Amino acid sequence: MYLIFVNYKKPLAEVEKYVDAHRSYLDRYYGTGELVCSGPRNPRVGGIILCRAENMKAAKAITLGDPFYLNGIADYEIIEFDPVKRAPGFEQFIE
Repeated sequence: MYLIFVNYKKPLAEVEKYVDAHRSYLDRYYGTGELVCSGPRNPRVGGIILCRAENMKAAKAITLGDPFYLNGIADYEIIEFDPVKRAPGFEQFIE
């Protein structure tokens, strides 16, 4: 699994212009099952994406097509982790 930190580089007024396009883009990966959940950070300095891409290259590809990336709105930090300890039922998201 991958935890993707989205870090805004632009003011929120600029971010807001691309939020709908960003969410529509993410829907593509929800459709393939590669994304588990996502949402804004609090305070709103970026977002978090929980991803179950096949490998790091695939996780990075998700960020490279994001309208936030394409328009210089955000940078991304991708962390790979193995959720060996988890709540019952969570295994459906990692298998």
